[in-house]
Amino acid sequence: MRVLRHIALYVFATALFYAGATHFMYDHGYARMLPSWVPFKLIIIYVTGITEWLLSLLLVFPQTRRAAGFATASFLFVVWPANFYAAIYGIPAPWSEETTQIVLWIRILFQPLLMWWVIIASKDSKQ
Repeated sequence: MRVLRHIALYVFATALFYAGATHFMYDHGYARMLPSWVPFKLIIIYVTGITEWLLSLLLVFPQTRRAAGFATASFLFVVWPANFYAAIYGIPAPWSEETTQIVLWIRILFQPLLMWWVIIASKDSKQ
């Protein structure tokens, strides 16, 4: 079980690091996922990308892993409304020009799974 947890953790951390990079590669696509009344959209996108990089790195180190797991789950919860906004208004993924409502709503359902995944994968090895 410990080996699977480590694999799950490193897969998650790698995916989170890549997700952070996409905030710079597709910054305007991410900005579309924020309501028009939100100021400084690109700054918010860059800060969330950097946050994902930082969290992914903190997940790798045993000394910070547990706290980083809870921080990552909290972060995913805080950014979740952007996915709702995208689903309600039919805004595709930042790297895409089109999508379907089904895909947008599946992404919303997937977010709690990611929160659960990072909390379980970042548990102390002794547990």
